Amino acid sequence: MIRKPFLPLLVCLCLLAACRQGGYAVFTGYAQGGVYTVKADLTGVRTPQEEIGAAIDSLLTGIDFSLSGYNKNSLLARFNAGEAVEPDRFFTEIRALSERYKEQTGGAFDVAAGPLFDIWGFGFTADSLPDPERVAAALAACKEEKVLNFNAIAQGYTCDVIAEYLHGLGIHNMLVDIGEIFCEGVNPAGRGWTIGVDNPVDGNDTPGSDIRGIWVSDGRPCGIVTSGNYRKFYIRDGRKYAHTIDPRTGYPVTHDLLSATVVAPTAAEADALATACMVIGPEGAQRLIDSRPDLEGYLITGTGTWMSDGFRAQAR
Repeated sequence: MIRKPFLPLLVCLCLLAACRQGGYAVFTGYAQGGVYTVKADLTGVRTPQEEIGAAIDSLLTGIDFSLSGYNKNSLLARFNAGEAVEPDRFFTEIRALSERYKEQTGGAFDVAAGPLFDIWGFGFTADSLPDPERVAAALAACKEEKVLNFNAIAQGYTCDVIAEYLHGLGIHNMLVDIGEIFCEGVNPAGRGWTIGVDNPVDGNDTPGSDIRGIWVSDGRPCGIVTSGNYRKFYIRDGRKYAHTIDPRTGYPVTHDLLSATVVAPTAAEADALATACMVIGPEGAQRLIDSRPDLEGYLITGTGTWMSDGFRAQAR
């Protein structure tokens, strides 16, 4: 599984950073280790823009204090430290979703794989290159589900939470970008939202600076998420160790799938399944995506690309 950074909420100034574009409002700020953007068509919405911004702020803060492994006061951090905690809405929902996606993927997605991330240096510790005995011990610890890591689903889940709030206001033209993306309806120009897929090459550390392809929304509500192995890795003795750990074996994957982009009904599902695709490799990922009519995907390997029939790509 892939560990993505889910850092504490740094500054969430969506109230102050909001600006209008005709009937659309743009809310921006800092959350989960990066900049987020929420674009929403407020035409006909009676709730004041400032109140919407404050509500987004509140939701992001609540999620941080529930699910962040880097916030030492979060429910997750306290749970991982062995403390008895009372799960809130976010903790309860994400655990239920995570169990569903674990079953769907045959264990390729597993939030209880935190001990494996840690021993390989991609979790909440700085270890690396564990011996087989430590891998075996970590696999045994994973089965106990005492250390969880929601980084491979938390950003997608957060997008869905924000989208749910906007839906409650009657908003259906939106784009929620919190590292991962949920979108619905049309953009301010009245066309489908377009999302760039980064070129998965080592050194491409700035999202959007080197685009391999462009996906075009058809207006239906969906999440779109790309997972890859080209930004988080280390090299020891001339060998590259990527941050995609197979929770079934305990070892980093060795196939040539560089990135997997998945379009799913929700951003949480797209997040989890993109992670699973990176674990199971290109052939397994194709089978997974083709097995469901409500999924689309775009896979980039070291030798070429694969795109599902319904993946809406724009020529570059």
